Amino acid sequence: MTEETPLIQTTEQLRELANRGQSGEGCDCHLIQFQGWDSITDMRWPAAQMQQIADLREPGVDEPTFEEFHPHRTRYESPEAPIALAYFPVNRSTVWRCRKCGIQVMRYTEFGGYYVDQRVRVLNAALVVDAPAPTV
Repeated sequence: MTEETPLIQTTEQLRELANRGQSGEGCDCHLIQFQGWDSITDMRWPAAQMQQIADLREPGVDEPTFEEFHPHRTRYESPEAPIALAYFPVNRSTVWRCRKCGIQVMRYTEFGGYYVDQRVRVLNAALVVDAPAPTV
Protein backbone atom coordinates (compact mmCIF):
# COMPACT_ATOMS: atom_id res chain seq x y z
CA MET A 1 0.00 0.00 0.00
CA THR A 2 1.28 3.46 -0.91
CA GLU A 3 0.05 7.02 -0.58
CA GLU A 4 -1.51 6.66 -4.04
CA THR A 5 -3.33 3.51 -2.91
CA PRO A 6 -5.56 4.40 0.04
CA LEU A 7 -6.72 1.88 2.58
CA ILE A 8 -10.49 1.48 2.72
CA GLN A 9 -11.49 0.76 6.31
CA THR A 10 -15.23 1.45 6.49
CA THR A 11 -18.29 0.39 4.55
CA GLU A 12 -19.07 4.04 3.83
CA GLN A 13 -15.62 4.56 2.27
CA LEU A 14 -16.10 1.44 0.15
CA ARG A 15 -19.57 2.53 -0.96
CA GLU A 16 -18.28 6.01 -1.87
CA LEU A 17 -15.46 4.45 -3.90
CA ALA A 18 -17.90 2.09 -5.63
CA ASN A 19 -20.17 4.99 -6.56
CA ARG A 20 -17.31 6.61 -8.49
CA GLY A 21 -16.98 3.64 -10.83
CA GLN A 22 -18.33 3.60 -14.38
CA SER A 23 -20.29 0.97 -16.31
CA GLY A 24 -17.45 -0.56 -18.33
CA GLU A 25 -19.79 -1.32 -21.22
CA GLY A 26 -18.18 -1.46 -24.64
CA CYS A 27 -14.61 -1.32 -23.33
CA ASP A 28 -11.95 -3.70 -24.56
CA CYS A 29 -11.05 -4.54 -20.93
CA HIS A 30 -14.15 -6.80 -20.85
CA LEU A 31 -14.22 -6.63 -17.04
CA ILE A 32 -17.98 -5.98 -17.00
CA GLN A 33 -18.47 -9.76 -17.36
CA PHE A 34 -16.91 -10.48 -13.95
CA GLN A 35 -19.98 -10.00 -11.73
CA GLY A 36 -19.16 -12.87 -9.34
CA TRP A 37 -15.71 -13.87 -8.11
CA ASP A 38 -14.36 -15.24 -11.37
CA SER A 39 -10.92 -16.49 -12.37
CA ILE A 40 -8.92 -14.31 -14.72
CA THR A 41 -5.65 -15.34 -16.29
CA ASP A 42 -2.73 -12.97 -16.66
CA MET A 43 -3.34 -13.04 -20.42
CA ARG A 44 -6.91 -11.76 -19.97
CA TRP A 45 -6.07 -9.17 -17.28
CA PRO A 46 -5.76 -5.81 -19.11
CA ALA A 47 -2.70 -4.75 -17.11
CA ALA A 48 -1.69 -1.86 -19.38
CA GLN A 49 -4.95 -0.02 -18.75
CA MET A 50 -5.47 -0.86 -15.06
CA GLN A 51 -4.57 1.24 -12.03
CA GLN A 52 -4.73 0.05 -8.43
CA ILE A 53 -6.82 2.62 -6.54
CA ALA A 54 -7.45 1.09 -3.10
CA ASP A 55 -6.53 -1.65 -0.68
CA LEU A 56 -9.24 -3.48 1.29
CA ARG A 57 -6.87 -5.59 3.42
CA GLU A 58 -6.66 -4.69 7.08
CA PRO A 59 -3.07 -3.74 7.93
CA GLY A 60 -1.28 -5.98 10.38
CA VAL A 61 -3.64 -8.91 9.82
CA ASP A 62 -1.67 -11.70 8.19
CA GLU A 63 -4.55 -14.18 7.99
CA PRO A 64 -7.94 -12.50 7.65
CA THR A 65 -10.99 -14.71 8.05
CA PHE A 66 -12.17 -17.08 5.35
CA GLU A 67 -15.73 -16.70 6.63
CA GLU A 68 -18.15 -15.51 3.94
CA PHE A 69 -21.25 -13.32 4.34
CA HIS A 70 -24.37 -14.71 2.64
CA PRO A 71 -27.48 -13.79 4.66
CA HIS A 72 -29.77 -14.41 1.66
CA ARG A 73 -28.29 -17.80 0.73
CA THR A 74 -26.17 -16.50 -2.10
CA ARG A 75 -22.86 -18.14 -2.88
CA TYR A 76 -19.28 -16.98 -3.37
CA GLU A 77 -19.65 -16.82 -7.16
CA SER A 78 -23.16 -15.31 -7.18
CA PRO A 79 -23.43 -11.96 -8.98
CA GLU A 80 -25.95 -10.81 -6.35
CA ALA A 81 -23.80 -11.83 -3.33
CA PRO A 82 -23.23 -8.95 -0.90
CA ILE A 83 -19.91 -7.15 -0.75
CA ALA A 84 -18.97 -7.02 2.95
CA LEU A 85 -15.62 -5.49 3.87
CA ALA A 86 -14.80 -7.77 6.83
CA TYR A 87 -15.54 -11.03 4.99
CA PHE A 88 -13.76 -13.29 2.52
CA PRO A 89 -12.71 -12.60 -0.18
CA VAL A 90 -13.28 -8.83 0.01
CA ASN A 91 -11.01 -8.71 3.07
CA ARG A 92 -8.10 -9.97 0.93
CA SER A 93 -8.66 -7.69 -2.06
CA THR A 94 -7.37 -4.62 -3.78
CA VAL A 95 -9.47 -2.35 -6.02
CA TRP A 96 -8.47 -1.60 -9.60
CA ARG A 97 -9.90 0.89 -12.13
CA CYS A 98 -9.73 0.69 -15.91
CA ARG A 99 -8.19 3.91 -17.24
CA LYS A 100 -10.28 3.67 -20.43
CA CYS A 101 -13.81 3.05 -19.15
CA GLY A 102 -13.65 3.64 -15.39
CA ILE A 103 -15.01 0.28 -14.30
CA GLN A 104 -13.73 -0.77 -10.89
CA VAL A 105 -13.04 -4.35 -9.86
CA MET A 106 -11.88 -6.05 -6.69
CA ARG A 107 -8.99 -8.47 -7.18
CA TYR A 108 -7.38 -11.07 -4.94
CA THR A 109 -5.14 -14.08 -5.30
CA GLU A 110 -6.45 -17.46 -4.24
CA PHE A 111 -3.79 -19.97 -3.25
CA GLY A 112 -4.55 -23.67 -3.43
CA GLY A 113 -2.44 -26.72 -2.81
CA TYR A 114 -1.06 -26.77 -6.34
CA TYR A 115 -2.27 -23.54 -7.94
CA VAL A 116 -2.47 -19.76 -7.77
CA ASP A 117 -5.67 -18.24 -9.13
CA GLN A 118 -6.36 -14.55 -9.71
CA ARG A 119 -10.01 -13.68 -9.04
CA VAL A 120 -11.89 -10.48 -9.88
CA ARG A 121 -15.36 -9.07 -9.29
CA VAL A 122 -16.97 -5.80 -10.36
CA LEU A 123 -17.28 -3.40 -7.42
CA ASN A 124 -21.03 -2.78 -7.48
CA ALA A 125 -22.18 -0.04 -5.06
CA ALA A 126 -25.66 -1.54 -4.82
CA LEU A 127 -24.19 -4.70 -3.26
CA VAL A 128 -21.93 -3.06 -0.67
CA VAL A 129 -23.38 -3.84 2.77
CA ASP A 130 -22.53 -2.92 6.32
CA ALA A 131 -22.05 -6.24 8.09
CA PRO A 132 -20.70 -6.84 11.60
CA ALA A 133 -17.25 -8.39 11.66
CA PRO A 134 -17.29 -12.16 12.12
CA THR A 135 -16.76 -13.40 15.65
CA VAL A 136 -13.55 -15.30 16.26
